[in-house]
Amino acid sequence: MKFLGYFNVFGVFALAVLCVIQWQVHSQLSQEVVKLDLTRQVQAGRIDDLNKTIVGDKADLDDFRKRLADSQEAIKQAEARIVKVTEERDQAAAQRDAVTIERDRAMADRDAYKADLVKWVDAVKQRDEVLKKQNEEIIKARDDRNEAVGKFNDLVNKYNDAVKALIAAQAKLAGK
Repeated sequence: MKFLGYFNVFGVFALAVLCVIQWQVHSQLSQEVVKLDLTRQVQAGRIDDLNKTIVGDKADLDDFRKRLADSQEAIKQAEARIVKVTEERDQAAAQRDAVTIERDRAMADRDAYKADLVKWVDAVKQRDEVLKKQNEEIIKARDDRNEAVGKFNDLVNKYNDAVKALIAAQAKLAGK
């Protein structure tokens, strides 16, 4: 019985050791459960935050897609405007070139007309000088003619006087 008493004490001691070990294991497991529960709660919070972030990111992504589509549309419109403005610029440049050619031709014509005008003015001056000389010659010829007519008239008057005198002398001779 002593043996049984020792065995019983040893059994109680073993049971106490086993209880302490089980208590420690249970304690560690409880702490582990608490840690895991805390981790689960933190992870659940993170998941909720991530879900909220995903929802927000999804809304941002939709907004970005809309903005991208709007930007692409704006780029297409801008490119179309660029093409239109480029065409208008090219047309304006072609018109400018045509007007420049026309202006150059007009300037060449103007220069030719100026040269012709200078020649014409010189020709008119020469003509005026010739006309002036001819006018002076006409005036001189008129004056010479008038002088000749005056001399002729004097001669005719003298001739008429001489004819009258001759007729009168013939009449005197005949009438004597």
